[in-house]
Amino acid sequence: MSVMTGRHAVSDGSSPLPASLKQARLPRWTPPALALAAAGAGCGIGLAAGLDSTVQWGLIAGLLFVLGTFALAAGIEGTRQAKDRLATSLVWLSFLVAVVPLASLLWETVARGTKVLDGYFLSHSMGTTPDALPGGGIYHAIIGTLEQVGLATAIAAPLGLLTAIYLVEYGRGALARAVTFFVDVMTGIPSIVAGLFILSVWILILGFGPSGFAGAMALAILMMPVVVRSTEEMLKLVPNELREASLALGVPKWRTILKVVLPTSIGGITTGVMLAIARITGETAPVLLLVWGAKTINNNPFQDAQQSLPLYVFQQWQQGSEASYDRAWAAALVLIAFVMILNLLARGIARWKAPRGGRR
Repeated sequence: MSVMTGRHAVSDGSSPLPASLKQARLPRWTPPALALAAAGAGCGIGLAAGLDSTVQWGLIAGLLFVLGTFALAAGIEGTRQAKDRLATSLVWLSFLVAVVPLASLLWETVARGTKVLDGYFLSHSMGTTPDALPGGGIYHAIIGTLEQVGLATAIAAPLGLLTAIYLVEYGRGALARAVTFFVDVMTGIPSIVAGLFILSVWILILGFGPSGFAGAMALAILMMPVVVRSTEEMLKLVPNELREASLALGVPKWRTILKVVLPTSIGGITTGVMLAIARITGETAPVLLLVWGAKTINNNPFQDAQQSLPLYVFQQWQQGSEASYDRAWAAALVLIAFVMILNLLARGIARWKAPRGGRR
């Protein structure tokens, strides 16, 4: 007799394990070997067919890998295990299809952006440098981006936080449903619409000129629904038992929210705000309409045109010279680094504020 325990059999010595119960398995090195063989076959087919694009070679190799994995597993391990390996190979292939363009974009930006990226480039403006000639820098664009994003955050973060508190803690009836509906609508509006709204109200109707503050208001419109949604979800994760315990002690509701609910969810709220900042940092359309761009340093965001990194990249690429292309790639690299730092900072805050024993 024998007893099956997981993948192992325990025998009392009276009878051996039947051969029919043994399941054939592919060696662990089979998937990597198939991947290498598929890559070689994809390159060979691409060369034989006269295909110039390496992307086409990669797609052929991916298709051969999926089909080869399924056929080999079906012949050795059976149909059930073959379906499992097919699903696994499709997941890996989808992952590679998503990652390769991103990695290629990052590599291209780093390779071309480091040509002129140095201390001079980061500490000078374009005030005395013609766009067609080498030289100049992005100091004025960095100042403009920091001021515009900072003003947008100062507008959107408090309003978004208070709106989320209302929806979670107080919101009932038609007003709460209307606020939720308009927040959902604002989440999906194009950035150019926010820019046109501020343009029509702030510049055309009220008569103010272009400024960094005008661009910050448009960015705040784009940022606010993200803050509301992320904060709302974090507040909903706070256990009701904490609220009830505080209220049972006679603590007013506003003080319960201030001293219990917000400190409990502050990590997630901060992460949501940081991600919202990263989302608006690369917006170009509102800045193009409302800020206009400037070649000189303007430290006052409330008066006259100002520059920003996304607009600087667009304008330099529009010039069409080799020097302006280099500056555009370098500014794009700085912008990517800025957004990456914000995302890493958000993840660090989330890990720091995560409850002990929770998911990290």
